Amino acid sequence: MSKVTLWSRDGQLLDRQVRPNEKCEEEGIARLDASGMAGWIKTVLASHAGKGVEYIVPVGHGAGFAALQDDTLAFAPLDYEAEPPADVMAAYRALRSPFAETGSPALPLGLNFGAHVYWAQQLYSEAMQGATLVPWAQYWGWWLSGAARSEVTSLGCHSDLWAPQSSDWSGLAKGQGWDKAFAPLAKASDVIGTLRPELAAETGLSADIKVLAGLHDSNAALMAARGFAQIARHEATVLSTGTWFIGMRLPASPVSTADLPESRDCLVNIDAYGQPVPSARFMGGREIEALIEIDTRRVDIKPDQPMLLAAVPAVLAKGAMHLPTLAPGCGPFPAGEGRWVNAPEDWYERRAAACLYAALVTDAALGLIGTQDRLLVEGRFAEAEVFVRALASLRPDLQVFVANAHNDVSFGALRLIDPALVPEGELRRIEPLDADLDTYRNRWLSLLDGPEDHTA
Repeated sequence: MSKVTLWSRDGQLLDRQVRPNEKCEEEGIARLDASGMAGWIKTVLASHAGKGVEYIVPVGHGAGFAALQDDTLAFAPLDYEAEPPADVMAAYRALRSPFAETGSPALPLGLNFGAHVYWAQQLYSEAMQGATLVPWAQYWGWWLSGAARSEVTSLGCHSDLWAPQSSDWSGLAKGQGWDKAFAPLAKASDVIGTLRPELAAETGLSADIKVLAGLHDSNAALMAARGFAQIARHEATVLSTGTWFIGMRLPASPVSTADLPESRDCLVNIDAYGQPVPSARFMGGREIEALIEIDTRRVDIKPDQPMLLAAVPAVLAKGAMHLPTLAPGCGPFPAGEGRWVNAPEDWYERRAAACLYAALVTDAALGLIGTQDRLLVEGRFAEAEVFVRALASLRPDLQVFVANAHNDVSFGALRLIDPALVPEGELRRIEPLDADLDTYRNRWLSLLDGPEDHTA
């Protein structure tokens, strides 16, 4: 999904346009919809002509790159869902720098976008030799301004190309010469140029509009969270909930990330200030959907919350629980074989048990990254009361907050322009469930298979 939002200087959302990204393929390989997105973005930009736009901030996912040559794309960018041939991937894996250096676990497809850089060298050897490379978010900065830059939140998103502890290119990137091929580094908040004259003429926008380097989308969400006084520069973890549940710890002081367990879906992101962000994740939304076998809104829609909370005592009394995992290879228990224990038949009990399952897996993931002091849950499942209150019960040492902002990514990008901006509304402190979950958790842990699964 592509989005363009228009904001006022004081942080008011004025307009939001969205477009589903179309599936693209070229030479039998999935591609990012760069052309379709560009045409749509021009149309949206033109709709904002005469509205006094001053800045544009690009935001993008962290699993893609583009190759530029003669002020155009050297080839259509690869979609991260494109799978390199087995021999190419095997050769690439042999070259990767160790996890202790990069904080990038070995991921499939092109989720380590270094794998796609390597593959592109085989596919387009001549074009790649003279190309300037940019991460996906910074591709749009170049498209808007003509200035090619790289940026660390994108490079530091499980790309295999960045070394968080040394704030430098990884051994892999240096060994392959990619540190020289990528465009010069800029900070996310740097103004890299102004709107291309031809784009200004085509859209009716001012050619004086400033274009920022931009950043990776999850790190934009972190910037939004830091607008709350309770988070700001304090020790805190932000848990983003959607298809993926991603816990990102913001340490109050520097911490080593070398000992994070790669095999348990931990990784290191880099924030907009260039600091390492210990992170852990699992496919929470996808797993909840599989457990309740229906649209996941059924655990977070407001009218059902009282009934779901009322179902918790029965779930605990029956010892109804689900063991991980429903997404093999993902999360803190990647080798676990998901199964019900005393599967509930009641509709509300089943959904409540699914929320308790998500809370137990989240608790384990947060433990892996050393979460302490404060936890902010954002995204859809922040409205699932059983889930967030179970987290508060499992983690009595934490202040657990929720924020129901649904434009946190774009607001975080806005805060690159004005870091003093504060999100609308206040964080809500979550009260624990009126139930003891310790026995339930201990039983859950005792039933897990595999020696590593008992170390949550």
